[in-house]
Amino acid sequence: IESLKEFVMGLSSSRVPATLNHPQAKYVQQAVAQNCVVIFSKTTCPFCVQTKEIFRNLGVPYEAVELNNHPNGQDIQNYLGEVTKAKTVPRVFINGACIGGASDTKTLHKSGRLLELVSKCHNPQIEQVRS
Repeated sequence: IESLKEFVMGLSSSRVPATLNHPQAKYVQQAVAQNCVVIFSKTTCPFCVQTKEIFRNLGVPYEAVELNNHPNGQDIQNYLGEVTKAKTVPRVFINGACIGGASDTKTLHKSGRLLELVSKCHNPQIEQVRS
């Protein structure tokens, strides 16, 4: 678990990707900044469905960006591939950090660390899940 690649967007200039000028950079950064949990997903992807189900079953609210229904979905997925070094979906962000995809989310959930990460979010809805 410690070897998970985390990409924290915009925390310091050394961590901002060289692709910051990418047309979809601002959209992704805003989505991640405004939501504790963001899942960049496709409605047709079974791994995406499983990942969203984990959060639903935990009662954790999330924002799903369905790339196959988004007018700039392919560009967003390309940008995510550049900055997370993984081109597949889902791409899951918690509290600004990319935790990876479906298998990473399952591993964190099984170890109990997924709720731990979510609990660090500053979100009143998350507070209800913890109590």
